[in-house]
Amino acid sequence: MIRAVLTVGGIGYLRPASGTWASALAVAVGLGLHALGGFPLLAVAMVIVTAVGFWACQRGLKAGEDPSEVVIDEVAGQWLALCFPSFAFWNMGLDHFPYPGWVAAFVFFRLFDVWKPWVIGWADRRNDPAGVMLDDLLAGVAAGIAVIIAAGVAHGVLL
Repeated sequence: MIRAVLTVGGIGYLRPASGTWASALAVAVGLGLHALGGFPLLAVAMVIVTAVGFWACQRGLKAGEDPSEVVIDEVAGQWLALCFPSFAFWNMGLDHFPYPGWVAAFVFFRLFDVWKPWVIGWADRRNDPAGVMLDDLLAGVAAGIAVIIAAGVAHGVLL
């Protein structure tokens, strides 16, 4: 059971780039969640998957262990990144998730998750089960902020 959670039902075994596969799946499911219930549903799902991810990492991983097939952290981080534009679209009354908001959330999340600048790298270097989740959640925050800044620049709000 814990292995199925950690690998998101086996998605983590896809090669190459299991984290990218998991992020792509998370975007697709996240768009569906936004369409069904807007930002509130996506936010609740993100909180649940984050809590379940911390639980599974604590029980299924040892200190210093972060195998590439563990991708529950990518789902949580990607959904957190999607929450930023989801909130903006939901606040505007949109029941869909316009392009390129979801593409930007995906690209920025993958960038920050791979690059691991500043506190994202610190969380990754913790080498404990909590760090497995934390670096992706911090990458999700950084990606969400980047999406909002990019949207502000693209729409002439931040020029």
